[in-house]
Amino acid sequence: MVTIVLITIAFSAILAFVLGTALGFFREKFKVERDPKIDEVREALPGANCGGCGFPGCDGYAEAVATGRSPTTKCTAGGSATAEAVSKIMGVDAAREDVVSVLLCQGTKDVAVSKGEYVGVQTCRAAKLSTGSVKACSWGCQGFGDCVNVCKFDALAMGEDGLPHVNYDNCTGCGMCAEECPQKLFVMVPREKKGSIVLCSNRNVIKANVLKTCKTGCIKCEICVKSCPEKCITMVNGIPVTDYSKCTSCGVCVQKCPTHAYKLLEVDVMGEKKKVPVLEA
Repeated sequence: MVTIVLITIAFSAILAFVLGTALGFFREKFKVERDPKIDEVREALPGANCGGCGFPGCDGYAEAVATGRSPTTKCTAGGSATAEAVSKIMGVDAAREDVVSVLLCQGTKDVAVSKGEYVGVQTCRAAKLSTGSVKACSWGCQGFGDCVNVCKFDALAMGEDGLPHVNYDNCTGCGMCAEECPQKLFVMVPREKKGSIVLCSNRNVIKANVLKTCKTGCIKCEICVKSCPEKCITMVNGIPVTDYSKCTSCGVCVQKCPTHAYKLLEVDVMGEKKKVPVLEA
């Protein structure tokens, strides 16, 4: 019996040695060379693994960049500095625009009418699917913070007013909030962009119905269109849209808007609150 055990142990050891040697040989014989640029790109990335680039983490993005399957400017977490570093490694020019997220809704608890008490799953997507909207305005923010939950950079927080608020110091423009929002209320805007914007997505063309559902909604009066000195505002699908190539940030539309739906990006949205000059009569 002892002899059989010893023979078995010896045979197992010899077999393990042979197999180990064979595996090592075949690994070296058939190994796929790894592009060293993959590791270089990965080292230049911030390691947030946020998924904002569209790939499964920084490892996935690094491999995609090194193999030419993705541009060098998609790391929103790292911003322009990372784009420049990765572009230098790959020998290309970096041209990434620094963008941030802007919420196109001002329907706080105080101004937006609620349909009633919602007792379902406490997410915006569930509320949208089950009720159409928890607010009388079917275009408005549902207020359950799905966007906040997916933000990896502490750039979003729910306010006591029932709306998510963007911290522009932290926002990297990854776009995850825009993808998650079932109402499609977030837009990505260049951080340095100046000009007017309508913080409303209500496309109901009946003025009375807009006012019944939200006091800060765009009522389609077109005063902004008619009063703009640069003629840079037009109505598109029920919402006034600014042509930023013509806009001078004069603030006329902001002053004239009866429901205060119009705001200046550099003043009221992303900049410090400043008083827009009062228009002369």
